[in-house]
Amino acid sequence: MCFDLDSAPPVPAIRGASVSHDELVLEAADGNRLAAFLATPDEPSANGVVILPDVRGLYRFYEELALRFAERGIAALVIDYFGRTAGAKKRGDDFEYRPHVQQTTPDGVQADVRAAVERLRELGCRAIFTVGFCFGGRHSWLATAAGHGLAGAVGFYGRPGVGADGTPGPIQRAEELEGPILALMGGADAGIPPEDVAALEEALRGAGVEQDVVTYDGAPHSFFDRKQDEFADASDDAWRRVLQFVERYGA
Repeated sequence: MCFDLDSAPPVPAIRGASVSHDELVLEAADGNRLAAFLATPDEPSANGVVILPDVRGLYRFYEELALRFAERGIAALVIDYFGRTAGAKKRGDDFEYRPHVQQTTPDGVQADVRAAVERLRELGCRAIFTVGFCFGGRHSWLATAAGHGLAGAVGFYGRPGVGADGTPGPIQRAEELEGPILALMGGADAGIPPEDVAALEEALRGAGVEQDVVTYDGAPHSFFDRKQDEFADASDDAWRRVLQFVERYGA
């Protein structure tokens, strides 16, 4: 798991912003029913984001993050990964997610992403991005190769190489990615060495993918967390880059 259960996004709430939120159940093309959380500005939004959580799936950190996007005029829909194995329901803090992570597949994740993209399009979003974290960061980049018609993809500390299950990652599939890509990486991430980050940047550049690979010196995995006070500057810069990315490539 990337975040502690009491972690929160390091993004200030905008007091008085007019937003709505709802807990949903989406249905993917293969019939899977998955839990989701939708946050929307009360004024129609041309831009939307599908948020891909870390390995724990849908929980309150990402619900709060969706609200922060909506407060800034961007519709946000968080998906859960485990509808096929754990059902489309909210789960407690004691949820044993690891056995379910092991049963996810890249195709299943992308089918669920497609359901979220389609829902945002139904709401009037013309430009849709994926924004993922760790496990979700990897799948966020890979979503640009899945035919969703995305405007771009953001990944926080996603693993760029071959996965533990042997599936190819963004490095191996760079020629298939239809960027632009924003990668936000921790320079002191014990699980993602600098050479992997360099290989990602090189692969994207070699494939002609428009990209921005940013490494924050000294920042660990999961630095984007209100509890990580010492990395507040990195978090602030990362959030600024995400919003600029949506503004630059959005509708």
